[in-house]
Amino acid sequence: MTLREAIAEGAGRLSSEEDLRENAQRDAELLLLHVLRATRTLLFTDSDRTVSDREFSEYNSLLERRLLGEPIQYILGEQEFYGLPLKVTSAVLIPRPETELLVEAVLARLPKDKPLRIIDVGTGSGAIALAVAKHLPLAQVIAVDLSEAALAVARENAVRLGLQEQVRFMRSDLLAEVDGETRFDAVLSNPPYIPETDRTSLHRQVREFEPGMALFAGAEGLDVYRRLIPEAAKALKPGGLLAVEIGYGQRPEIEALLHVWSEVEDLDDLQGVSRVMLARTRESNFD
Repeated sequence: MTLREAIAEGAGRLSSEEDLRENAQRDAELLLLHVLRATRTLLFTDSDRTVSDREFSEYNSLLERRLLGEPIQYILGEQEFYGLPLKVTSAVLIPRPETELLVEAVLARLPKDKPLRIIDVGTGSGAIALAVAKHLPLAQVIAVDLSEAALAVARENAVRLGLQEQVRFMRSDLLAEVDGETRFDAVLSNPPYIPETDRTSLHRQVREFEPGMALFAGAEGLDVYRRLIPEAAKALKPGGLLAVEIGYGQRPEIEALLHVWSEVEDLDDLQGVSRVMLARTRESNFD
């Protein structure tokens, strides 16, 4: 069987599942290239290459996982975020393009020529912490998560990117285990914000495979914000920045939680949905 024929067969199988049909061709290509340890260039330069029985057997195993709904990122073991290749496993939320908006907003609002203390709450794969650290080389970043399995993935990503000296990881329920005497220039978070009532409406690859503790936050999806925002107010320096990702329709409730903060603003994603909320404690220390 040739490369072209194997991809056609795989795409046909994936297309049999309605929720996988849209990306069937792409997924079939990615899975076979993963087996072959090859880049997309091979599709154009040697599409008649023979796929061995061993290679096809491995490819078929990956197709079976995808047909069960397992996210392609978990099967491949990697996801790019803000230009960084990150290892991902079922222990961590898959980084989304929408979260890059939070990183962009933070980088636009923090000084690049001053040493900073930054904390990323609920770091998961380490995506936010590592992206910010990469672009703010004078910053010292702490990344916390309640999941030891997630922290293991994040630590590995830091080593792979050469950022292990700049980013420190620790287990904590939000800011509970962080030194109360330490004050931060920025608190960042993409917390769980999906209401429990929305669980059944999610795509099966999210509902059945991504870690629920990184997705759901009570009946309204606001439980973590109600704890995190007051904790962040105590942990930030005067003028310190809070940046959080939020869910669909949650802006009014988050704004209400930030009523004593200054410079409160929200940013829309490419779909025009409020996706990031930013605020500062009073009396800027960046003057």
